[in-house]
Amino acid sequence: MSPAAPLLAGLVSRIIGGDLPVRLRTWDGSTAGPDTGPTVQLRSRRALRYLLWAPGELGLARAYVSGALDVDGDLTEGLRRVWASFDTRARARPRLGPRAWARIVATAARLGVLGLPPRPPAGEARPSRRPHTQARDRAVISYHYDLGNDFYQLILDPTMAYSCAYFRDPADDLATAQRAKLDLVCRKLRLGPGMRLLDVGCGWGSLLLHAAERYGVEATGVTLSAQQAEHIRGEITRRDLSGVARVCHQDYRDLSGEPFDAIVSLEMGEHVGARNYSGYAATLHRMLKPGAPLLLQQMSRDATAPGGGAFIESYVAPDMTMVPIGMTLGLLENAGFEIRGVEALREHYVCTVRAWAERLEKHAEEITRIAGATQLRVWRLYLAGGALAFEENRMGVNQILAKRAA
Repeated sequence: MSPAAPLLAGLVSRIIGGDLPVRLRTWDGSTAGPDTGPTVQLRSRRALRYLLWAPGELGLARAYVSGALDVDGDLTEGLRRVWASFDTRARARPRLGPRAWARIVATAARLGVLGLPPRPPAGEARPSRRPHTQARDRAVISYHYDLGNDFYQLILDPTMAYSCAYFRDPADDLATAQRAKLDLVCRKLRLGPGMRLLDVGCGWGSLLLHAAERYGVEATGVTLSAQQAEHIRGEITRRDLSGVARVCHQDYRDLSGEPFDAIVSLEMGEHVGARNYSGYAATLHRMLKPGAPLLLQQMSRDATAPGGGAFIESYVAPDMTMVPIGMTLGLLENAGFEIRGVEALREHYVCTVRAWAERLEKHAEEITRIAGATQLRVWRLYLAGGALAFEENRMGVNQILAKRAA
């Protein structure tokens, strides 16, 4: 049988219309492609079966997550080279004509790859019910955020902030940059003693605990994650904040009661869904006093690709929606908010995600023990791809300051 790597390299070159962007090593030991840079290793024919049955991002993700495909060298650089080799419209799922498919099938037959589709790796998300029902949102949030507080403590900084940090100095460490972000938010909201603050999608409570301790506010957080709520309750007790801070394990759609003096929502709007965003904005408006401030920190991307992509949808955060910043501003204005300022933090997210990736590798052995080798591979790919998306301006993140009309 002919060596596998040269056969595959020729096929890929025809599909992408150029040279193989990375070096390729296959299960039979053969190689092809450039001599420098990362090497993609196909450890078994199963990697190609994943790609044959799910061409594009999902097939590649399954092959990598399962361990059938690996990268020797810088994973981010490998992703950068592969991304640059494909036309934008073909990245999610290449558009292959009959002739291309004939070549693929013929090559697959020569390599012994043809067969039934392989079972997806364990843990692939398959949420049921219609997207963004309350039941499905609970399941989807739990899928990502309830991996375990001990898991996230190994990746995040001591504040447990799971959103873009604010690097006033590129030399700042992650903890310093996250505290700077928390202070930036509190200053923009002009928080002070006696004010009532609502944090919608409060995560592990970094902002609400910081605001209660440092700014003297009465802070309420809302989260759908049971483990996040448990962590926050523990921190409230440990810090003796029971009189000024509390967390509600509930859906934002169930919020009721007296309006607040200020509202913050850090990277929660991405989980709401495009069809529900008007209702989300209306809820924020209803829960805010007239003339009071709102601060949203939210990711954005091109309108032609509003979701997180096949990998994110299947292994990280199903049902995510990221839209252009202009669309978000329009929805907020329609809900009755006056936009007072927008600050782009895209470059800060590159630094943030890379810091998380460094912590992931530092604690790789313990993370494997806690969550398993598959989850470690998921997060390696997630963080490498995320940093690259922000670096190349395919994704952005913005702080939006608004106020409810008086």
